[in-house]
Amino acid sequence: MDTELREQIVETLDKIRPYIQRDGGDVEFVDIDADGVVYVRMMGACVGCYAADDTIKLGVEAILMDEIPFVKEVRIVEE
Repeated sequence: MDTELREQIVETLDKIRPYIQRDGGDVEFVDIDADGVVYVRMMGACVGCYAADDTIKLGVEAILMDEIPFVKEVRIVEE
């Protein structure tokens, strides 16, 4: 995918990251596919946390979709 798009995603995640880190977690951009699906890895306290899916859907996904129209969904990848 386009380098500029990847940079936009990383910059947007950098804005969100402090809120996730406040609870001992973190989020890392992994990839984006041609359908606009962003793949992220949850780290720290977010790994295995029951609220990780809500954090992604209600927070990260909503903000990425609002700021970057190409983004259609965010999915968590496991290591």
